[in-house]
Formats: sequence, C-alpha cells, structure tokens
Amino acid sequence: MDLGIAGRTALVCGASKGLGYGCAEALVREGVNVVIVARGAEALDAAAKQLVAVAGPSGPFVKHVAADITTEAGRAAVFALGHDFDIVVTNAGGPPPGDFRNWDREAWIKAVDANMLTPIELIKATVDGMAKRGFGRIVNITSSSVKSPIDILGLSNGARSGLTGFVAGVARTSVAAQGVTINNLLPGSFETDRLKGTMAGAAQKSGQDFDTVWEARKKNIPAKRFGNPAEFGAICAFLCSMQAGYMTGQNVLADGGAYPGTY
Repeated sequence: MDLGIAGRTALVCGASKGLGYGCAEALVREGVNVVIVARGAEALDAAAKQLVAVAGPSGPFVKHVAADITTEAGRAAVFALGHDFDIVVTNAGGPPPGDFRNWDREAWIKAVDANMLTPIELIKATVDGMAKRGFGRIVNITSSSVKSPIDILGLSNGARSGLTGFVAGVARTSVAAQGVTINNLLPGSFETDRLKGTMAGAAQKSGQDFDTVWEARKKNIPAKRFGNPAEFGAICAFLCSMQAGYMTGQNVLADGGAYPGTY
C-alpha cells in the first residue's frame, strides 16, 4: 500500500534506538524526510547512518540533532532547522520504576515534564502550521499502562494519562477539519532496552531471577512473544498516512492481545 506521504517531512523523537527508531525507519521506507533527535550523540549518529542506508542515494533526507527534547534548549536546537514538519512523533524515555512511597515532588515534576508537557510543547509548536498547510499527523508514543496501569510504573501511569486527556480534547478542535490528526500509539511489551529495565525492576521486587520474570511475562501475552520495533514503526507509519485521515483522538493499542478489556 502506498501511504501517500512520500516527500513529507517528519520529526521523530527518541529515535536513536527502540520504538522511536522503528518509527523513523518505517517513515523513511515510505519516502518521508526525517529529522531524528535523541540525547546520546553516538547512538544517534549510528541510527542516522542506518537510516541513510535505508533511504538510499536517491531517497529522502535524514538529519539528526543530539539534544534533550524535554528541555527548552533541546527543542530550540530542533526547531532551528525549521518548524514546518508535516509529521511529528513524540517520544521520550519513561520514568524509572519503583515504589510511589519513594517518589518526591521532583521525581513527579520530571516525569510530567518529559511525558506530558514535552509532547504538548511539540504539538503547540507545530500544529497551527500543519493546519494552515492542510495536512498534519501527530503521533504520541505513550504506553499500554494508560489502559492497564502497571504498579511499579506509577510515574509513567500518571504522566502519560495526563497527556491522554489533553490529546482527547485538542484532537477534536478546529484542526481536525484542517487535515490534522493527533493520535496516541500505546506499546505493550516490545523487546527494547526499556522493557529489559522494567523487567529487571520487577525481578528485583519479586526476588526472582531476570530470565524467570522475562519468560513469565512472555507467556502471559496471547501472542506468546514480545513485539519488535519494526512492526511498531509500521503501525506508526499507517497513522501518519493519507489513509488514516479519518482517525483522530484515538488510543491505538499494540500489545499482542495482553489487555483483556472489551473497550
């Protein structure tokens, strides 16, 4: 299927590896120019080289900015390249797992800043330009914990739920009639460094070894496996497509069937 977005330009955050990289690669394969941003310069350089190889000599451009997108300075560094992004994929590493009794105000502010306020700032900086041009796609990578909270990820549960409520409102404003969609993409268990870190925390809390917790988590997923970043990226690319123009304000869950609810 031709997604109809070749030649568009996308900003993809947290794209040096994992789910962010999977989204960037899927967009490049569709002929989308990408600007990728992440904090780690070395990993980001490597990711950019991989994407250039995917694009090929006559393909879309790939630019990268080593910056912390959760800071004003980081966002300024990205927008120094321009504000006219057709596609924005927001993504920031989730806050650490733990016991809520141990989180102080600073921990909560940091979580909300990264996983709620940063996506809002990126939407605010780009959505009106998209609306004026008559096309825009914003995809926020959040978490399946928005629908099914994970006890040791309370910081993430809270911050990402706040973003979900905000998007539910703003996606249904006048921008919807101007060709701009805003959706959330909720990953379940994908084989990433983030999942490994969460499982390590769960293993420590339960007193079990890592491999036992890892395999038990996998067995509890109806698909009997963890997802991979490439298939996650493909879903993201579809949400950015012309064909998805009638989908907005939605929470799209990709979790191998792990969430047991009907709605």
